[in-house]
Amino acid sequence: MTPQELKKALISAGHEVFRTLGQEIVLADRARENLVLDSGVRVRVHDDGGFEVRVILGMRKSLHPTDAESVLYDRIRELAKDLSSDGFIEAHAAPRSIPDPADAAKTLDTFCEVIFTKRVDSLDAPAIRLALLTAKTAESRH
Repeated sequence: MTPQELKKALISAGHEVFRTLGQEIVLADRARENLVLDSGVRVRVHDDGGFEVRVILGMRKSLHPTDAESVLYDRIRELAKDLSSDGFIEAHAAPRSIPDPADAAKTLDTFCEVIFTKRVDSLDAPAIRLALLTAKTAESRH
């Protein structure tokens, strides 16, 4: 299945697509009727023909400047308890620098991110809905 076919299948399954990034389809999070955001949830075709759901959770280091990164990662993993209980596994944890758009040599902030994944057989899987409903950060969105 090509990314374009996967995108159409996700839409048919009732999901809203934010964009396509290579082989991954990024699902949308509708904060308000007129505001569509990246949900942090991606779906791609798995090697065995099923699908892989990826969820990116993170925290900005600048909001917790005195906390060690290990503490931030522990908080992120706490957010993912429901995902872990549903069979999602931690695939990757690493800091990600956010460069200044006006000067790539400068870093505006660092996100501590953890990626959780789960293999599913269908695009209407409850795991996708759970991934969309999971808080992606402990920070306020308001």
